[in-house]
Amino acid sequence: MAESLNKRLKAMLNRRAATLVPGAFNALTAKMIADEGFEAVYVSGAGVTNAYLGIPDLGLISLSELADNVAAMRDVVDIPIVSDADTGFGNAVNVTRTVRVLERAGANGIQLEDQVFPKKCGHFAGKAVIPADEAIQKIRAAVDARTDQDFVIVARTDARSVLGFEAAMERAHGFIEAGADVTFVEAPESLEEIEAIAKLPVPQLINLVYGGKTPVLEQAALKRMGYGMVLYANAPLQSAMLAVRNTLRHLKQQGSTTGWDDHLLPFAERQVVVDKARFDAIEKKYAAAE
Repeated sequence: MAESLNKRLKAMLNRRAATLVPGAFNALTAKMIADEGFEAVYVSGAGVTNAYLGIPDLGLISLSELADNVAAMRDVVDIPIVSDADTGFGNAVNVTRTVRVLERAGANGIQLEDQVFPKKCGHFAGKAVIPADEAIQKIRAAVDARTDQDFVIVARTDARSVLGFEAAMERAHGFIEAGADVTFVEAPESLEEIEAIAKLPVPQLINLVYGGKTPVLEQAALKRMGYGMVLYANAPLQSAMLAVRNTLRHLKQQGSTTGWDDHLLPFAERQVVVDKARFDAIEKKYAAAE
C-alpha cells in the first residue's frame, strides 16, 4: 500500500494542477480531510506542535512525537500523507534516520527545510538558515536514505526572508540537483516572485497562510502557473481554534450550550466522523456466544 500511495502522491504533484492539500494537526482532522475528498493530507509541524503540545512552532517537537502523530493519521486515512520534518532534527546523519522513521510511520513524502535548528515558523521574523552547501548535502542524504524511490522529498528553503529572493532561488536549484522531487520557496512576498518560483524545473509547493507574508491567490491562478501543490497548512487549525474559543466563551457567559446548536456537530454525526459503525461491527462479529 505504501508504495502505491507514494506513486499516487508523485503523480499528483507531477500533474502541476495546483492540488489543494490542507494541513492536519491530529488524526481526527486528517480523517475529516480525507472524508471531504481531498487527494492528500499534510502533517503540519506547526499544527501538531500547537495542538499536541500547546506551544509555538519553534522547533520544540521531537521526531518521536511527530512520528506518533503520522502513525495515528496513517491508521485512519487511505490517501497520501506528506509530513513536515522541520530541519530533519539535526545534521545529515539525523536526516537519514528521520526519513526512515517517518517512512515506517506511514508518510509518503516529507518536507525538509534549511533553517538553523531550532527552527521557527516560516512566516515568523528572526529566522536564520544554514550554509547552502550543508543544506544541499542534507537533501542528498534524504534522497539516499529513502527505501522507496517514489517516496517524495520536498526541499524547502527559508532563505527568501533572510538572504533575499535570488539566494532562495539558487538554493532551490541546488536542491533539485541533489535529487529533490519538489522544491518549496517559503514566504514569497509578491506575485512576481510566485510566478518566478513556478518556472523551476520540478513541481513546486506554495504555502498560503492566513495573515502570513505570501499573497493568497486563487487555485485557478496557481494552476495556470503550474504549481504542484497548494498547501493550506494551518487553515483547519485556525478555524478549529476560533470555534473552540467561541464555544467556550458562550458556555462561560451563558452557563450552557443553549442557543449554540448551530455551532456544534450533532452527536450522531460525530460518531459517523470517527467511524463508530465499523467498531460496532467488529464487536458484534467477535462477541462471545452466550
